[in-house]
Amino acid sequence: MTPRWPDLASLELLLLVAEQGSLGKAAKLHGITQASASRRLDTLERELGVPLLHRSTTGSRLTPQGQVVADWARATLTAANDLITGVQALRGRRDARVRVAASMTVAEYLMPGWLVALRRVLPDVEVGLRVVNSGEVCRMATDGEIDAGFIESPVVPRELTSWPVAEDRLVVVVAPGHAWARRGEPLRGKPLRGEPSRGEPLSRADLAATPLVVREPGSGTRHALDRLLTGPDVAPPILELSSNAAVKVAVETGVAPAVLSRLAVAAELRDGRLIEVPVADLDLRRPLLAVWRARTRLTGPAAELVRLARTAARG
Repeated sequence: MTPRWPDLASLELLLLVAEQGSLGKAAKLHGITQASASRRLDTLERELGVPLLHRSTTGSRLTPQGQVVADWARATLTAANDLITGVQALRGRRDARVRVAASMTVAEYLMPGWLVALRRVLPDVEVGLRVVNSGEVCRMATDGEIDAGFIESPVVPRELTSWPVAEDRLVVVVAPGHAWARRGEPLRGKPLRGEPSRGEPLSRADLAATPLVVREPGSGTRHALDRLLTGPDVAPPILELSSNAAVKVAVETGVAPAVLSRLAVAAELRDGRLIEVPVADLDLRRPLLAVWRARTRLTGPAAELVRLARTAARG
């Protein structure tokens, strides 16, 4: 049977009695009453099975057995202190680094600002950032490869905890010369019979029936689009590409329309290289989520990064 380990605080109290020659002084230095100190040492004597103190009206002193135990206790407490100091050092090194993964849209357009804010608050933190699609972020978080991830996908695996940090909006974009480019413009004259008005927003049916340039399966943008456009009336994609930049180039050259994050096309919309097409009957908003392993409390720099991301969205 494994013997019960003595209480380290009681061993520390025994050493104080040896140094001070008084139970009362030892109790005061230990921050407890003399009665509590006496009870602790009584318990320690019973646990060890040897007498530790001679008590008298003139004070308390260690027995010969108590002196031996005190010498061993000194070595034990030194080793325990080394253990605690070492663990604190390990925790400090762990806390000085945060492992993060982000979907491409979040990484390109939001993460830089979040990391600047984190550096202001925690200047010594080292950030390891992986840029992958939302599906891969979820896999890495589930497998414990990262402390926190940021995704665009509205569906989160049950193995993960999620928390909304911002809101994004998808937009339909086309090249300036595309037939949809003037949708939503003020009407000038009447349309021809049977022709949709240029001023009319795009319908879901129009979008579903049109082959689009899309992101690859696993990306948050693709996942959101597939949830919006379901059913037998949806045309297959004309092209699948693995980055926002590639999709935008394809749209600009007139290959086909695309549905992308408003964040990803803001510059092209300002410059007129792409045109946003209004859609009448689709809610294109979506949350951006922070994710981490379920039943795990988010702490340290990872928790601070999530907090700063939410603050930036509100501000």
